[in-house]
Amino acid sequence: MRLPRGSGIVFRHYHLGDAARKRRFETIKMLARRHGHRVFLAGTPALARHWRAEGVYGCFGRRSEIGALLHGAPVHNAREIQKANRAGADIFFLSPIFATRSHPGQPPMNPVQVRRLSALCNGAVIGLGGMNQHRYRFHKNRLTHGWAAIDAFS
Repeated sequence: MRLPRGSGIVFRHYHLGDAARKRRFETIKMLARRHGHRVFLAGTPALARHWRAEGVYGCFGRRSEIGALLHGAPVHNAREIQKANRAGADIFFLSPIFATRSHPGQPPMNPVQVRRLSALCNGAVIGLGGMNQHRYRFHKNRLTHGWAAIDAFS
């Protein structure tokens, strides 16, 4: 509810069993729609369509797999960006911008790397990895469209 109107939520929750994960997804989807947010399901495009998500999050080979869903792709380097471009990704989650628990030991990108990799993306670029509002404001550039976080909201 604290997210700015029009934000997106990537629903992962892999730790839950199928039934519990579906129930949690329905709750999040209801709250998200009430606040003007979009929900992406981390999973298969078929499951995202079945659960009526607005988008799907993951690495996929062809746009035909995704259909009318929005496609959010995690990318960390030029090779992954090229693959996501070929798959017709709409949103590129570029990480890690800063050191983060989700990529332990992986060095964060410097601003030149962020700009170079962002320029390769054929869609909106969202900075991820150690991000928060202050860091985004300080490090944003004309090629980035926003930021995403896990710990910044907990």
